[in-house]
Amino acid sequence: MKGRRKAPRANSWPIAYRWLAMGTVVIYTAIGSKTVSVAAAQELPSTPKVSDAAGQTLQFNISPGMLDEVLPAFENATHLHVIVPDDRMSKLPSPGISGMYPPDSAMAQILKGTGLNYRFTGERTITLELSRVSSTVEVTAEADTVSTSLPKYTEPLVDVPQTISVVPQSVMQEQNTTTLRDTLRNVAGVSLAAGEGGAQGDSLTIRGFTARNDLFIDGMRDFGSYYRDPFDLQEVAVLQGPSSVTFGRGSTGGVVNQETKTPQLNHFISGDVDLGTDLTRRGVLDFNIPVHELGEHTAFRLNVMGDEGNVAGRDVAENRRFGIAPSLAFGLGTSNRLTLSYFHQNEDDIPDYGIPWLYNGPAPVNRNNYYGFANGNFLRTYDDIGTIKAEHDFNRHFTLRNQVRYANYVRDVQITEPQLGTPPASGTALVPYPIGTPLSAMMVTRNQIAVNSVETYFTDQLDLTASFRTGFMQHTVVTGVEVGRETSDPTRPKFTNVPTTSLLNPDPYQPFSGTETISSIVHTTANSVGVYALDTIQLARKWQAMGAIRWDRFDAHYTQQVAPASAFNRLDEMPTWRAGLVYMPVQNGSIYVSAGTSFNPSAEALSLSASTANLPPERNRTVEAGTKWDFRNKRLSLTGAIFNTDKLNAREPDPNNPTLNVLAGNQRVRGVQAGVQGRITNRWSILTSYAYLDGRVVSSDYYPAAVGAKLANVPADTFNFWSEYRLPRNWEVGAGTNYVSSRTASSTVPLDPTTGLVKQVPGYWVFNAMAEHRLTEHVRLQANIYNIANRYYYDELHPAHIVLGPGRSALIGLKFNF
Repeated sequence: MKGRRKAPRANSWPIAYRWLAMGTVVIYTAIGSKTVSVAAAQELPSTPKVSDAAGQTLQFNISPGMLDEVLPAFENATHLHVIVPDDRMSKLPSPGISGMYPPDSAMAQILKGTGLNYRFTGERTITLELSRVSSTVEVTAEADTVSTSLPKYTEPLVDVPQTISVVPQSVMQEQNTTTLRDTLRNVAGVSLAAGEGGAQGDSLTIRGFTARNDLFIDGMRDFGSYYRDPFDLQEVAVLQGPSSVTFGRGSTGGVVNQETKTPQLNHFISGDVDLGTDLTRRGVLDFNIPVHELGEHTAFRLNVMGDEGNVAGRDVAENRRFGIAPSLAFGLGTSNRLTLSYFHQNEDDIPDYGIPWLYNGPAPVNRNNYYGFANGNFLRTYDDIGTIKAEHDFNRHFTLRNQVRYANYVRDVQITEPQLGTPPASGTALVPYPIGTPLSAMMVTRNQIAVNSVETYFTDQLDLTASFRTGFMQHTVVTGVEVGRETSDPTRPKFTNVPTTSLLNPDPYQPFSGTETISSIVHTTANSVGVYALDTIQLARKWQAMGAIRWDRFDAHYTQQVAPASAFNRLDEMPTWRAGLVYMPVQNGSIYVSAGTSFNPSAEALSLSASTANLPPERNRTVEAGTKWDFRNKRLSLTGAIFNTDKLNAREPDPNNPTLNVLAGNQRVRGVQAGVQGRITNRWSILTSYAYLDGRVVSSDYYPAAVGAKLANVPADTFNFWSEYRLPRNWEVGAGTNYVSSRTASSTVPLDPTTGLVKQVPGYWVFNAMAEHRLTEHVRLQANIYNIANRYYYDELHPAHIVLGPGRSALIGLKFNF
């Protein structure tokens, strides 16, 4: 196929790329310099410089609360302006102040116990900074946080009428996660799915519905088909329930938002170098420095990653990744802010589509059986994302924000999907082996899935956040417009004469001798417009309401050039809404009810066909009731919710015309979810959640026998637990587990043709642990063990193949921060 790259892969990833991250870590560690960690603070004068404006004594009566509540009262009393360079600082608890004090003394009292200091940076301007301390100070939003990457969510999470699960950077570091998939294992209600023929990369199910196209970075869609590494992530948030009103098309079960790291106004350098089993080598660097030459409020941040290793228990499979993410911010802590950021990640893997199905269950084979071609399979992706974000605060009540992003995703893929059966005399379906056929006599057909594609994403989001009163009601309104253009240009071949291999004793080093012909050359363009408004209304001291509405226009154009050539267009215009009511019996707790809608257009994944081009969008609706409580000065959060989500008009094959689909089904997921997150004591932290999901086909116009069937990839029970404890003598230990109950690979079809049953895998438990020892103030030794019991489990499902979970593995490395 023209443009495909099939050179031997051993040297396909440049040596410079492979070791750049690790080499940079070593260089910066060697030079040391005067940089400090984000937690450990830059060198400051021992006492702040006090301006003349701080000389008078004033009466203060400011109640305890978060700094974002206390500082405005301080500013009103003193007419001084306080700059908060990191939004997360504003979520630290303050004891407040009462009595007669000079403003500088009052500020010192307000910051008592926060780990922050201050200095006068102008005649009437105070800037907050991290204190000089001998141990690290964690500047984190514990439980009551507002995500800086989700400007449409203006309230603390405890007051948002929706289940939002946040995996913070601290947990990712403790677990030493190296993929977004492993990060999401910390959220109940999420289950992983295997890559599909048309799309590789991260695929998952949220609350019973696929979320393959519902991944976002800082509130903007991350459309690419690639496996994401969390090296540039500050946190990962899973917003559960239909959210088209805030994110546009899709989001039936929810969305995943990745919050990236941004520049800060202090020096620090941190990172780690890890070695592990299965020839694993990994290096990560996070470097931040103020750039005073470009302005007092300017800073630069660089994140670099290199990762290479095999997969535990899976012969041949190998992962290689490199990533770099520089960002430059102007005007930090001022009313005019500009951030320029770029993200690049490339990977060059020997991919693994696991093992085949045998009738309606997994084939009983050794974990290390690899059915692909070691010298013929590859997965190469090149992902580049550039973002410009500009913000202007007109005053305390109005903020204008504009974010522009261009992304380019390149894939070059050839993967073997193992399938059991004998080639048919005619047609395309394999002929299954009769029941009773010895396993030793079964041969695996190596279905080749290949694509060479480029996807692009160009979008502009313009938001205005306004805070004002109408009578007795306080409003916080976010209104805006989003305009985008997406393209997808995949070329796909098909292969004949591909050699088969033994089920029990596959030969991955057998030469690949398949014959390739082009099966499709596709060009898809989708233009979208979204207009939205979200209003959070403080009705009374204990009551708050939220209402949101959005209108989307999604115009897709699809052409397929290889005979028989085809062309389809589809224009969808759809309103969505969301509403909620929150009752706050006390300051640290809320009880809420909410409802909302979303939609799934036929061209949601930038693909159309004769069977879907004439179909209107699927419509989804959810109702949720829950409660959220914060304890220990908002360092510990407890949440619980019950919910019901309906897909009101699910697509089904037309029984009178198999080339067409019809909107004739109804699917429903009912469930309960609960979670605990935060610090039980100053030494003991926990992150745990449980979800029960009952996902069923509720009705079907043409397939009544399917009513009651389970939805695909929806385990009834998911549970995660992670806990970390700080021991004396600079030791920390952590342990956790993940449980996923039994799942089916599809709702009703394709049934196994021999047994007539739905394909299904058993549930599993996996246990992990870590230990860390602080060698010096700035250097730590950390070891992680994954799948301690070496469980053989089925991790990711697809109706045509099963990806196994890795076996026991370990990582050990040095982590540093200066």
